[in-house]
Amino acid sequence: MKRPSMRAVATEAKLLLIGIPVLLWTLIPVYHLVLFAISPRDTATSGRLWPKEPTLENFAIVFQQKHFYLDHFWAQLGNSVVIALSVGFLTLAVSTCAAFAISRLRVRGGRLVMNLALFTYFIPAAFLAVPMYKTMGNYGLLNNQWSLILAMVTIASPYCIWVLKQASDKLPYELDEAAKMDGATALQLFRLVYLPLMVPSLVAVGTYALLLAWNEYLYAFLLLSKDSDLTLAVALGNFLSADDSPWELLMATGLIYALPPAAVYYTFKRYMVSGLTAGAVKS
Repeated sequence: MKRPSMRAVATEAKLLLIGIPVLLWTLIPVYHLVLFAISPRDTATSGRLWPKEPTLENFAIVFQQKHFYLDHFWAQLGNSVVIALSVGFLTLAVSTCAAFAISRLRVRGGRLVMNLALFTYFIPAAFLAVPMYKTMGNYGLLNNQWSLILAMVTIASPYCIWVLKQASDKLPYELDEAAKMDGATALQLFRLVYLPLMVPSLVAVGTYALLLAWNEYLYAFLLLSKDSDLTLAVALGNFLSADDSPWELLMATGLIYALPPAAVYYTFKRYMVSGLTAGAVKS
């Protein structure tokens, strides 16, 4: 067996010296989230590394909506699911069609439109919040979940179009030419050639848009106001409005809210890296 060289050992040691602190720095907040969630009231800040009497009562209170901050827990969780799925589906539809038109059909001016859309990312999303609020008000969409869905699709689409366009450019154009020689229309080319070959990138883009909408706070806070229409991300912020916030319930709700995106990510993680980096390096 070939012995590792000193350089390889030194490289591994450097990676460990960097990786271990980064891992601990990442896991410590998660540890405290779990610690608070399973601690009885007013005992999470006792300084113990683990609660003396761990309990699942906090989760029961959340699920049964037994606290006035949790009166609409299930409705708000449902709102988050509906909005995230809608944003993921609409962003996927818009970006897929746009990338196909720009990359495969080579529509005149398509690249310019894509670049102009990407230019909007030079402006922080927070700066666009007030113009977006005004626009939704002009169309009568304030306090309507469609306002948040459309806002998030607008924010996510430019990046998704760019990713799909880069991935589409890697597909050989000979496939298009062969399909056209067989009499395929643009729609058939899109459905039978383009979509099957773009599955990894489509899954990655859809997952990105879904998670972006799931974690959104600012636009959800501005565009929605009725308690039963809020997303759970905004509802969690209401816990901090009191002087004596129920931290154990906040952390239990936050842990529940963190599980769906974690499940989605780990389900599709094999597509995420390959899909989001497709076309980043030309061979």
